[in-house]
This record gives sequence, structure tokens and C-alpha cells, in this order.
Amino acid sequence: MTQGQTRQPLTGAASEIEDTPNLVSSDVHEVRQTACPACQSRNLRKFLSAPDRYHGRRETYDLVRCESCTLVWLKNAPTPEEMSAHYGPDYDRSVAAAGEDPDRWRGRWETLSHYMSGGGAILDLGCSSGGFLAGLKDSSWALSGIEMSDDVARKARAKCGADVFVGDILDAPFSKGSFDVITCFHVLEHLYQPREIFARVSEWLKPGGLFYLMVPNIDSAGCHIFKSHWYALELPRHLSHFSPQSLRTLAQSVGLEEVSLTTDREVFVEASSRYLLDDILGKVGIKRSPLAKTSRPSLPFRVVRKAFRLTVLPALNALASLAGDGESIHAIFRKGQSH
Repeated sequence: MTQGQTRQPLTGAASEIEDTPNLVSSDVHEVRQTACPACQSRNLRKFLSAPDRYHGRRETYDLVRCESCTLVWLKNAPTPEEMSAHYGPDYDRSVAAAGEDPDRWRGRWETLSHYMSGGGAILDLGCSSGGFLAGLKDSSWALSGIEMSDDVARKARAKCGADVFVGDILDAPFSKGSFDVITCFHVLEHLYQPREIFARVSEWLKPGGLFYLMVPNIDSAGCHIFKSHWYALELPRHLSHFSPQSLRTLAQSVGLEEVSLTTDREVFVEASSRYLLDDILGKVGIKRSPLAKTSRPSLPFRVVRKAFRLTVLPALNALASLAGDGESIHAIFRKGQSH
């Protein structure tokens, strides 16, 4: 498929945009207000402002957009030392459970086998507890990962036997040309230095090696429709917001060639609509618990929700295609044989 096409619609609630509860950051924090961190253009404009709706907090964050490559990033982001306060146990619990579901990874295993059927050395950036790597255990793959949390890394090692480095991606000691494949599933948007990450990936890949990544699409229908209420903005945890064009710019800047770039439909109707409703109710003095504190819904509600997902949601997904591309970018880039 080409960019702009979409694959299967997914549920309107949070699903594959958030895979990694223990996220990778950089110990180098730079406030970049005057030049694009991807292409260095100074042709910038304000994109939008929004609070941390997931936790129900009032502080507003500003996003800036590069008019040249379309990268969007968080202006005056919290420092790495401050960022831990914006995750917390509620966030970790909501994400960790999803990462244990094999169905989440099945399509990615199939994609990997399609492009690299012979196995090899693979590195998963932000591997969490090893959900993705576990599906490659006992196969022809030599497994490695990078994870910020020592406790979570131990779980990954126990689950799949991977060699897991604990720490920042840019501090990992891997040699040049170590890997046939590097994966990065919904982690890049949490990192302070996306271009430096791309450069390190290119360095670690063998000639002909693949970089397989997924990120939310800031130029998607979901963002166009819900704007500052779009669930996948995830401010301030998402530091960079990518489009197909900005990903291509980053890849080309470090010598990676596009193999495949598609967008998948994942509007997040339920979570985004909740944020919008919370705003409306707040203006008339009704304050609800934020999404982070939402308890498991009752059985009758779950029945109604399932009916909604089976009947109304597919129609909404189809209508969303009129407003833009899919909400999740699935990209594969290859390192040239001459590098």
C-alpha cells in the first residue's frame, strides 16, 4: 500500500498508539524554539495548545509546526527529570496490560517475516517487558532490546531471553553494523532527540538492514477532526508528532531509504469524544474523574460499548477517511548497501 491508504479499522478506545509503559528519554534536554529539529528550517508556526487531558490537569502546552517538513514538536517541554511526574502508576497500568496481549503483536510479526524471513539480529527500542520479542523466541532471531526500567528489563529477559540494555537509547554500547532489523513501536514520539535516534539506528544497522517503526500521524483524520482533543496528542508525554513527510525527511537525512509507508485507521473516537465532553461539562461546572482514574465500566456499559463498536464505529471510521489519512503510521526504511 502507498501512503494515504488505510488498513483495518481498530477500536475507538486507546489501542496500539500506546505500547510502552516505561519509555525512553534522553539525558540531553534542549528547548528548540527557533529551528526545526528534523530539517533545521526556521519557517515555523504555532500548531495548537492543549493540556494533559489524560490526567485532567490544567497546565497548557504549546505545539510548534515546521512549515518545511511538517514535523510538530512540544515547545518548552518538561525536562527528563520532570517528565516522570507526567506518567505515573495510572498510566503505566493502562499501557502494560495491553502490551501482554499477543494479538497486539501478531501483525508486526507477520510484517517482519514478510520483509526479513531468514531471521538475523534484531533490536527493539523501548522493548518494555518483551511482548514483541517473545513472539520471536526460539526462532532464527538473536534478540536484543533497550529499556529504561531495570525491573521491566528483567521481565523481558525472563520472558524471551533477550539481551536487554537498561538506559537511554543514545547510551547503548552496540557496535556499528550490529543488527539486521531495528524496531521502534510507538516510542519515537516520547524521545527528546528524534534525529539523533535516527542517526544511531542507521549506524547500528547492517547494510541492507531494516528500521521498522510506528508512530501516531499528526496529519491524520483523527487530529483534523478532534484537534486539541485528539487522544493521541498525549501531551506532554509525546514530545514529537510525526507525519509521513517528516518521517521521510528524518530517514533521508541519515541515509535510510523508504521501503514501505502506510497509515492505519485508528481514530480514537471514544477517548477523544470523552475529552471533548469533559471540556463541555467543565464549562458548566461539572467535573468528572479524568481518564487516568476511570475504573472498569459496569457490565451493562460494556455491552452497550461492544454494540457501538460493532455497529456505529465502523461507519465513523469510514467517514473519517474523508477527513484525512489514518492515525497510525507504519513505516519501514532500509539502510543502503553502500553505507
